[in-house]
Amino acid sequence: MYPPKNFPRGPRPRIRENVNEAIRSREVRAVFPDGAVEVLPTHEAVRKAKDLGLDLILVSPTAEPPVAKAMDYGQWQYENKKKQHDARKKQHVIQVKELKFRPNTDDHDYEFKKNHAIRFLKEGNRVKAVVQFRGREIAHVDLGANLLRRFVDDLAGIGHVDGQMRLEGRSYNVIISPDKQTAPKEAKPKQKGE
Repeated sequence: MYPPKNFPRGPRPRIRENVNEAIRSREVRAVFPDGAVEVLPTHEAVRKAKDLGLDLILVSPTAEPPVAKAMDYGQWQYENKKKQHDARKKQHVIQVKELKFRPNTDDHDYEFKKNHAIRFLKEGNRVKAVVQFRGREIAHVDLGANLLRRFVDDLAGIGHVDGQMRLEGRSYNVIISPDKQTAPKEAKPKQKGE
């Protein structure tokens, strides 16, 4: 039995875009390792780069004419991956931390969860406070609303409310974002004397 026509038959060959003969513009501004910059027809710039034992890589395709640089393609790929990795390392991903309450949550439990929310906001994350109703508790939505208002008031100096408090099904929720002055600061490296 033969596989259907749309069945993948193994890895497809990767087409290197914007390298050597794959460059589609008529002419390029070619930059060579010795610092020479020339506007040449693409085929001539590719030939000149190959004579040097290098590849011609399109660096800035939107420029007029497009800018191409003669360099080793493998090294260029490695440097790009390294730049992307470093950029990913430096970015801070903001998470939404969820805290669940019930309409009759005790004071100690409330304080415990409020302290967690303060810690989350100081780390730079957002907090979603949810009051869940079960069974006949849904008749007392006002208790959940009062609990959330109290929670928002207690976190007034640290965070601010995004949007409004919403009743969705059997849960009442609010999202709190950190204030700018409480955003996380870069930790200074400790020296040996400290």
